[in-house]
Amino acid sequence: MENINKTIKNVKDLNYKLKLAYEDAKKDPSFKELVDSINLNDDELMKNTSTIEECALEYKNCKNCPGLVACKNKMIGYCYLPVLNDGKLSFSYVACKYKNKLNEDTKYQRNVTSIDIPREIRNAKIKDIYTDDKNRASVIKWILKYIKDYKEGKREKGLYLHGNFGCGKTYLIAAMFNELAKDGVKSAIVYWPEYLRSLKSSYSSSSSDEFKDKYNEVKYAKLLLIDDLGAEGVTSWSRDEILGTLLQYRMQEGLPTFITSNLNIKELEEHLSTSTNNKSERVKAVRIIERIKQLMIDTNMIGQNNRK
Repeated sequence: MENINKTIKNVKDLNYKLKLAYEDAKKDPSFKELVDSINLNDDELMKNTSTIEECALEYKNCKNCPGLVACKNKMIGYCYLPVLNDGKLSFSYVACKYKNKLNEDTKYQRNVTSIDIPREIRNAKIKDIYTDDKNRASVIKWILKYIKDYKEGKREKGLYLHGNFGCGKTYLIAAMFNELAKDGVKSAIVYWPEYLRSLKSSYSSSSSDEFKDKYNEVKYAKLLLIDDLGAEGVTSWSRDEILGTLLQYRMQEGLPTFITSNLNIKELEEHLSTSTNNKSERVKAVRIIERIKQLMIDTNMIGQNNRK
């Protein structure tokens, strides 16, 4: 009997302490605003005082926040809030107005598949293209015309765009893809050396479906950018089975294809010849080059290195 009485007393003491903590927390306007918005009695709410206090802090941050850059919450762009579902209280992260706007403004990016591409490139925009370097002017003009023509239904060749490191080759084409993505055009941008490593890994694994999915996503893309061709280690498999068949299909189907490289066409041919003394290897490299010439306009762009 004594143990039962002691348990009852402990429960009463705990409830009393919860009540005190809850009433004290309600002195904070943000906490009170939150609990007043939840259709539950105080006895239920006070069991979650500490969690609601955490929500109130994030809620207060949101009320005074000027934008995502200044977000003070644990998850940038989200507020941890109490949610009532079927009379049960739970807590979840809810996107703020700034995050919702960003999602709406960038939803077109879902039309662009990016494989091992940095965020700066994924977010490339036509309006942010650097135009002060006159050496880039002709390529920028070509890209703007390509966007206009593509929207009008004209399907032109892509670019084999080569030039010095860091001059913005990938950014320009990614910006073009993002602009066309706003009209629902689906495209793919792949960093070629890492893509080959990923393909080889999935090819060696037990799941052939994974390999097919990765390969077909690139093969069938309406627009394709192969980024940094020539930076990979060449094997007969990567050259003949992957790059060669990929370019052959896209050439047959008339699918616009773009390549960026630090190598010009002649240098690329040397790179693709795994043995310069083997005539058969040279012939296979030349076949790749011929497909590139069928699919793309060979364009050189030398500009300042913006990665310094």
